[in-house]
Amino acid sequence: MEVASYTLAEATTAAPYLDYACCLDAADRPANHSGDWPEEGHMYPVRVVESRLEGIPLVHVLTFRGEAPYYNAFAPHRFRLTHRLYLN
Repeated sequence: MEVASYTLAEATTAAPYLDYACCLDAADRPANHSGDWPEEGHMYPVRVVESRLEGIPLVHVLTFRGEAPYYNAFAPHRFRLTHRLYLN
């Protein structure tokens, strides 16, 4: 089982900020999804990254773990970005 995660450390090394998002839609978990799943109304540290497979931005929840090929990435309609925290 291949498991990977875009960690908080990796995210802040790539860019000195963290985005936070609220989960708006946790319904219809795909049958083939393995790993953590968000809960509606909960806030998560995220990084929005362009998907190489789908060609759309995907929301990576930085504290989640998941299996390939999607790891910890979710469709953007499931989240609303609320704020960005810059790290000094």
